[in-house]
Amino acid sequence: MAQKLFVGSLSFSTTSEGLREFFGQAGTVLSASVVTDQFSGQSRGFGFVEMATAEEADQAVTQLNGRMLDGRSLKVEIAKPRSDAAGRGRAFTSRGGRGGWR
Repeated sequence: MAQKLFVGSLSFSTTSEGLREFFGQAGTVLSASVVTDQFSGQSRGFGFVEMATAEEADQAVTQLNGRMLDGRSLKVEIAKPRSDAAGRGRAFTSRGGRGGWR
């Protein structure tokens, strides 16, 4: 079963394709993406890599955590499941009895 990895401390020059190639040395990469700012398009310094199996993901963590890519020492770990968006920017709020959308 596929396993997603979080990759932190990326250089701003690292591309999704470069990330894919780098993680290819640990196994089969299903996807790799560098997270970018939606307005500027600049890298936010982290990304995600999906490995084909949990074993390959564990191998990638062991082999690649702390290794250098584009001049930066990477932080590689198993990605945590995305939490519910509750509490993050609620769409509807009460405004002193007047209520309304914000």
